[in-house]
Amino acid sequence: MVEDEASLRDGIVDLLTGDGHQLVAVGDGVAGVEAGLRDPFELVELDLMLPRLGGMEVCRRLRAARPGTPILMLTARGENIDQVLGLEMGADDYVVKPVEPRVLLARVEALLRRARPQPVEFVENRIQAGRLAVDGSRRAASIDGRDVELTTGDFDILWLLASRQGQVVTRDEILRVVRGIDYDGLDRSIDARICRLRKKLQEAGGAESMIKTVRLRGYLFAGE
Repeated sequence: MVEDEASLRDGIVDLLTGDGHQLVAVGDGVAGVEAGLRDPFELVELDLMLPRLGGMEVCRRLRAARPGTPILMLTARGENIDQVLGLEMGADDYVVKPVEPRVLLARVEALLRRARPQPVEFVENRIQAGRLAVDGSRRAASIDGRDVELTTGDFDILWLLASRQGQVVTRDEILRVVRGIDYDGLDRSIDARICRLRKKLQEAGGAESMIKTVRLRGYLFAGE
């Protein structure tokens, strides 16, 4: 947790430790970056207005270094532009102070559930990730037994991402698998393919957020 207001910091520590969590709490942005780079935390709670280094920059640096770690921004600001900027910098959720303790606990628990990888099993060229099954022999996928309508390229991308659940897969890697060429930094076809694949997963009963965008890095299969 990165929060410069001591009384609020202590209150959140008491709240979350009372709920069974272990915390490291620091009071400025530089210390937040140092702590976040030093230890692989399950979640970062981050204030927007911080001394020494602002929360947006802390978020940007931690997101680049820890793409799979959820970041919850907690701030007194409520303007929409700040929420949008925070999410664009890589925050996963945004809570405006003052926040009800039960609301904060619920947001923390929700982010932790989403971040913890579901067990992935490889059985005879098959990936089972939560409700999603990807069959390499049939080159088909289903969610709770309901088929996902996939093109050849769709399947190749889904297999690549699902087989590396919790890891960032770059656009370059995806482009080489789908088209056999290197990414030139300008080709946006992969983004369009990912958008289409998300829609197909959602239409088959899955969640659009099964595939997450990792800003400036690529994509990550997160399950549900």
